[in-house]
Amino acid sequence: MTITQRQNPAPALRVKQEPGHPRDSRAAARRVRQRTAVRRSLRGAIGLLVVVAVWQLVSVLGLVHPSQLPSATAAFGELSQQVTDLEFWRNVGRTMSTWAVGLAIASVAGIVLVTVIGLVPFLRRATHTVIEFLRPIPSVALIPIAVLTYGIQPQAALVVVIYASLWQVLVQVLYGVADIDAVGRDTARSFRLPLRTRLGRVILPTAMPYLVTGLRLAAAVALILAITAEMTIGNPGLGRQLTMAAGVGDQPLVYAIVIVTGILGLIINLVFRAIEKRALHWHQSIRGEEVL
Repeated sequence: MTITQRQNPAPALRVKQEPGHPRDSRAAARRVRQRTAVRRSLRGAIGLLVVVAVWQLVSVLGLVHPSQLPSATAAFGELSQQVTDLEFWRNVGRTMSTWAVGLAIASVAGIVLVTVIGLVPFLRRATHTVIEFLRPIPSVALIPIAVLTYGIQPQAALVVVIYASLWQVLVQVLYGVADIDAVGRDTARSFRLPLRTRLGRVILPTAMPYLVTGLRLAAAVALILAITAEMTIGNPGLGRQLTMAAGVGDQPLVYAIVIVTGILGLIINLVFRAIEKRALHWHQSIRGEEVL
């Protein structure tokens, strides 16, 4: 007698997702980052409101003469009138055009120069003294030279912006190239990897944080020099409008334009910080900020 044993297939096991699953960890980290961003924004808004309140209180109490410091309500009231004026927006556009063109030219020129200088040790040694001599020269000292060369033209302001922004990118990326791991560089050279591979796998990952930082610093410097050049040279823009308002003693307009320049600087910084976080999401510095 043969006994046939029928084996039933084992029931399919359902894996229940535990709280420690990577998907839950990513969602929890995302919520933490969102809460951190909200807290930072609230702290920034509260700090700004406190500064405005103190400004208004100082003016109301008469601690500073109105000819030197108008009230916050007067400055913001003047700003509300300016935003309805088409000429005001033209000046904003002129200033931002000089900023954008100068920053773009300086960034491209800086990256090209670093690529040539940084990858050739002889050129890096040969240009070190020249760079250290030219870099400390104040950019505003070039304004008379720019005026003599181009006259009262937008090109004069553009030269000053390019010169000031170029060093931010150039020096930062040179530091990044110098920080490349010697073992990785020598290994890539020993295996005779093509230049494109060495740039993408060895040089760029190390130099990228320096490059992004240099671009962010250059963006802020470019805005400062664009307004400074307009104030000094007299090119149309926010800088000239600020100088003309100060010349006629229109203090509310002066402070309104100062507020606008501060807002532009804040927007530029936030945009480049977002670009930095996007480009360096893998870097330890950005990941450490997200954890805090």
